[in-house]
Amino acid sequence: MPEVTASEAKQIIEGGAQVIDVRTDVEHDAGHIPGSRHVPLSDVQQESAGLDREQPVVLYCRAGNRSGPAADAFAASGWDAHSIEGGLIAWAEAGYDLEPDGGTVAENPNMPPR
Repeated sequence: MPEVTASEAKQIIEGGAQVIDVRTDVEHDAGHIPGSRHVPLSDVQQESAGLDREQPVVLYCRAGNRSGPAADAFAASGWDAHSIEGGLIAWAEAGYDLEPDGGTVAENPNMPPR
């Protein structure tokens, strides 16, 4: 799996990578990486046509379990694709910004609370 740490992801993003949030609408609305594009996991394949194949792609979800397989699929197709190890939880724990102001990492309704 092409995983990167939150710190590495931040550097890749600052270098011009496309950032894709594969979580649900509710999770995205609670808080997300500034400048990220919201594409629910079920829509990633069809929405990939709108991405620039020449630029790296950083995908993320809450903890990495959804974005990891998506990044694997992109990488297997020749993309420079990465998943954030630990997902948005790791991003927020590293102290990096979330949008909107006061944004949070939503609990995943399909998993026990942290």
